[in-house]
Amino acid sequence: MKQGFGIEEEYLLVALDSRQVVTTPGAPALAACREVLGQYFAQEMFQSQIELASPIFYSMAQARDFLRSHRQRLASALAVNGLGICAAGSHPFGAWWFQQPASGEHFRTLFEDHRLVARRSLVCGLHVHVGIAPGHDRIHLINQLLPWLPLLLVLSTSSPFWEGQASGYRSYRRVLCNEWPRMGLPERLKDWNDYQRYLDLLRRTGALGPESDCWWLIRPSRRYPTVELRLADGCPHLEDGLCIAEMFRQMVEHSVETPAQGSQLTCEAQWLTQENLWRAMRDGRDGRFIDPVAQGPVSAHAWLLELQARFAIDSEHIDHAARILTTGTNADQQLAVYYQSLAQGATHQRALNDVVDGQLQNTACRSHCAQTAGY
Repeated sequence: MKQGFGIEEEYLLVALDSRQVVTTPGAPALAACREVLGQYFAQEMFQSQIELASPIFYSMAQARDFLRSHRQRLASALAVNGLGICAAGSHPFGAWWFQQPASGEHFRTLFEDHRLVARRSLVCGLHVHVGIAPGHDRIHLINQLLPWLPLLLVLSTSSPFWEGQASGYRSYRRVLCNEWPRMGLPERLKDWNDYQRYLDLLRRTGALGPESDCWWLIRPSRRYPTVELRLADGCPHLEDGLCIAEMFRQMVEHSVETPAQGSQLTCEAQWLTQENLWRAMRDGRDGRFIDPVAQGPVSAHAWLLELQARFAIDSEHIDHAARILTTGTNADQQLAVYYQSLAQGATHQRALNDVVDGQLQNTACRSHCAQTAGY
């Protein structure tokens, strides 16, 4: 039985003339965002960053229609104010040092507590919630899913540039995320009761506020009865994001229906997951990974087929994921645009501008995502 799911997309607001992330978008632009997104609008940690938090979906067709429509309408409304939206994991030359925190007590505390780490985090992610019926231990599910998640990061990689330079990583966003406390791998926990003891300890000792969350790359949501994937870079190509969301949903549902023996992640599985995450953020689809079962070398393509067999993922979603691995992730596409522009005589800044132009077009669903992927 298909569970309901939700998708959260973070967008940076970018000036169409300079291609720079704006420092303060202004009241008219934010009013336009609120008018288009309505109850699905959320302010993110910077004034120049917003989030679309979707309603509950029960099919990919619902998700596609909703997200495509709202992306297009948002881009059109902001264009009147000289702005565009960018969903990529990072902006190629976003001036984070000029960015202003969003207003409100929550964000004030966030920046006071995390300081330069918070100020540098001008990045966008794709979050996917999948509903879990009562009676299922969400920590058990997370332990089953965790060793396979680096492959989803590979598919989403879209942050190869940072501060105007090629970073050498396909997902520099994840490098920045690892600077935060409790934003990497979940702790090795046996079950829900173990998780509650962990939270109680942190709150009793003042390490975590009463309303604060862990930001792990996968977590049990505090607000909703869901398991939430927080690992993925933002996806400018809508169809890529939908593919990742649907694969994750099917992985969760398969794990609910066929629970594995043993509830706790082994030390070996955690060690290999950490290594695969490192390779995914650095090398993307070109990485040589470690098979979570056989513990031998495996390519991203071969690992994808193993994931399909392990979780019974529908072939149409595997086919789209395979196309991403064959033709290149968004990070690969950004790098290709940049180096092609340089080869044609563009300056460094002009080449970066070309990268931004592509991301604006893709996020606004004016090219690639105007077509469905066949599922």
